[in-house]
Amino acid sequence: MFDAIADYGLITAFLASVIRLSMPLAYAAVGGIFSERAGVFNVGLEGFLIIGAFGAAYGTFHTGSPYMGLLMGLLCGCLLAIPMAIMTVSLGVNQIVAGIAVNLFALGFTAFLSRVAIGPTANTKLLPGFSKIAIPGLSKLPFVGPIFFNQDLLVYLMYVAVPILYYIMFRTAWGLNIRAVGHSPRSSDTAGLSVTRVRYVAIIGGNMFVALGGCYLVLSQVFVFSEDMTAGKGFIAIAAMILGRWSPLGALLAALLFGFFDALQLRLQFSNPDVPYEIFTTLPYVMSILALILFAGRNVAPQAIGRFYSREDY
Repeated sequence: MFDAIADYGLITAFLASVIRLSMPLAYAAVGGIFSERAGVFNVGLEGFLIIGAFGAAYGTFHTGSPYMGLLMGLLCGCLLAIPMAIMTVSLGVNQIVAGIAVNLFALGFTAFLSRVAIGPTANTKLLPGFSKIAIPGLSKLPFVGPIFFNQDLLVYLMYVAVPILYYIMFRTAWGLNIRAVGHSPRSSDTAGLSVTRVRYVAIIGGNMFVALGGCYLVLSQVFVFSEDMTAGKGFIAIAAMILGRWSPLGALLAALLFGFFDALQLRLQFSNPDVPYEIFTTLPYVMSILALILFAGRNVAPQAIGRFYSREDY
């Protein structure tokens, strides 16, 4: 009986950690959907994650409030999204090149600013953040309670955001406009839609949501900021976005799948200390590649994705 109880506790703790580890991927994948549905490749998810993490750390460090850190993370995501929108929508820069430029800039800029604005203790000084909130009643439910309803504020925000964003994307006129622009910008323009305006809003709004994934890393997971702390999560989020078929719900489920393997590799490291840990850390990346090989071919991307639109040249 004791062994069964112990196993039950281990299982619930493991699945709760899957939820937590998948959140940065989920925020990045769900936010990235909006720009891609509008026809703009978003390879810059890694950059928006790290800029959101830096903004959260900077705001929290200087104010002592994780809520101010959250707002600063959103603002940093907005400030980085604006030049990306200008490059891809107005100037016609190759969208993959623009995304790579965003990643390189954000990674280098945050590494520099963390030393200047936060100080040499940026990667060691613990910051205040969001602690777990047990929802009365729901957290006591057998099995699902400890897993889903004993989490922090940003996890609960994801629970609420995904159905709302799904409804916006597939049940509202604004969502139809985004999908129409990503499918056929010429037809949308002819129908009176401003392709530029729709893409700007989708890029800026979507990438502010991506930045929340970086805020989660700092304010709910590790409580410090360090250089390159995103560790490739933005690229796994791209795989989750594709695997989820450019749907908020599908992207969340795909992020949970990759979060499962991330949690699994941590448990394997702990239970096999004699095995080099680098072998286990590759597991989420290997699984993302395998998932794309097995399932991505069946997905249909927005038809105009990656194509610059100009009324005169299209």
